[in-house]
Amino acid sequence: QVQLVESGGGLVQPGGSLRLSCAASGFTFSSYVMSWYRQGPGKERELVAAISATGGLTNYADSVKGRFTISRDNAKNTVYLQMNSLKPEDTAIYYCKTRKDFRDYWGQGTQVTVSS
Repeated sequence: QVQLVESGGGLVQPGGSLRLSCAASGFTFSSYVMSWYRQGPGKERELVAAISATGGLTNYADSVKGRFTISRDNAKNTVYLQMNSLKPEDTAIYYCKTRKDFRDYWGQGTQVTVSS
């Protein structure tokens, strides 16, 4: 079955960096678009970034453009989110997601807290 496991979250000061990872299994990873979403306190879940199956195309929310980078390693079945210049408003639970056979699959999420 499809499994997505995020890691790499934590507490970081404003201006700092984190790299999130999402390890995938149970499907042909290299054939599917992968996405990162986040849900901040009292907010709806929102799309942060997405990457095509081959990694050649990426898309970002305006709020993270120029600060976050999504990438993938199809040999390792892993998608990454490099987050730089973090701001307090980036505080959220970050989830990776894929869509297969008309169904969305989500990881359990990893908490990112940006605070001094």
